[in-house]
Amino acid sequence: MNKSKIYLSSPHMGGNEQKYIDEAFDQNWIAPLGPNVTGFENDLEGYLGKDVKVAALSSGTAALHLALILCGVERGDEVLCQSLTFAASANPIVYLGATPVFIDSEKDTYNISPEFLEEAIKDRIKKGKKPKALIAVHLYGMPYKVEEIHAIASRYNIPVIEDSAEALGSTYKGEKCGTFGDFAILSFNGNKIITTSGGGALVSKDPKMKEKAIFLATQARDAAPHYQHSEIGYNYRLSNISAGIGRGQMEVLDAHISKRREMNFFYNDIFGGVKGVKVLNEPENTYFCNHWLTVIIVEKEAFNTDALREDLEELNIESRPLWKPMHLQPVFWEAPFYGNGVAEEAFKTGLCLPSGSNLNDEEKNRIKTAIRNFLQ
Repeated sequence: MNKSKIYLSSPHMGGNEQKYIDEAFDQNWIAPLGPNVTGFENDLEGYLGKDVKVAALSSGTAALHLALILCGVERGDEVLCQSLTFAASANPIVYLGATPVFIDSEKDTYNISPEFLEEAIKDRIKKGKKPKALIAVHLYGMPYKVEEIHAIASRYNIPVIEDSAEALGSTYKGEKCGTFGDFAILSFNGNKIITTSGGGALVSKDPKMKEKAIFLATQARDAAPHYQHSEIGYNYRLSNISAGIGRGQMEVLDAHISKRREMNFFYNDIFGGVKGVKVLNEPENTYFCNHWLTVIIVEKEAFNTDALREDLEELNIESRPLWKPMHLQPVFWEAPFYGNGVAEEAFKTGLCLPSGSNLNDEEKNRIKTAIRNFLQ
C-alpha cells in the first residue's frame, strides 16, 4: 500500500498569505519593493525587538554575502566559520575571494566550540592573518554559546555574523536569536519555520547598515536621474509577492514554533530509555530552541543511523543525516580547520527526523510505529 510521503520539513501555510498576495496584485505591486516588503520588515523588527533593523532579501545566502561585504571582507582575507553547517554559511566567503577557516563543534549544542575558536584566532594572528569576521550558526535552531563566543570575538575585535537561518524564534536568556551579532541573517526557504517560498533577511542594529544593504541589494544605483553606479551591486531584494507570503506566515510563527517543539517532545518520548540515543535538547533553561529539526545522536553500539534512515525511506518517511562538516567537503579540503572531530562524529552518528509543524496524528503514528518496529 502506497502512503503519502512524510517530509522532513514542508511548507505550512497559515491562511492569510493569499490575502496579502491578492492585495499586491490588486495594487500592481509586482516588484522588489512595495507595502508587503515594508510590512514584512516591520513585522520582523517588531518580533525580534531590541530596535534591530531588517532588510528583506532574496535569500539567506544573499544576506550573508552582504553581511560579509559590510564587515569589509575582501579578497585575501580570512573568515572564521562553524564547520557543522549548511554550505550556504561558507560559500559567500569564497564569493569575495576570501578563505574560510573552519571551527569544530562542542557537544552541548553541537555549535561552534569556544575552545577551538580562540585557538584558531590566536594561530591565525600568529601567522599574520587576523580573521576579518566570524560566522556562528544556531544549528537546527539551537542557540550557540552566545556569551562565550561573543566574549572571545570582542576580545580580538572580530565582528560576529550570526547565522540564524534555522533559528527564528529561538532565544538565549530571553532574547531572540538574530539580535546578538554585529549582523545576523534569516532564511525563509521553503523548509524553514516560516517561508516566503525563497527569501531571507539581513538584521543589523544600525539603521545606516540597513540602508547600505538595501542600496547594495538593488544594484547599487547612485542618486542620479540616469543609471549610475559607483559600487558593484546585486539583485538581492525580496519581491513584494514573496513578502506577502511572509506577512501571512508571521501571523502563525509562534504557533509553528509550538508545533515544532511538540515534535521534539514526541521524539523524546519515543527514544526515552533507549540506551545510546541522545535527542538534542537545550543544555540548560537559559536556552529556548525552536527545534526547527529534531536531531538524534546515536552511539555506535545502539544502532546504525543509516539503517534507520533507509528503513524510514522504504516507508516513504524522509529523514536526513546531519550537515556534512564543511572541512570534509571536497570544495573546502584545502581550508584550515581547528578541532578534534566532534563535528565529524556528529555527522557519522546523527540523524534529522521529520519535524514539520503540519504533521497530523496519522503521520505521527506512522513515524512512531516505524521507529519502534525498527528498534525492536
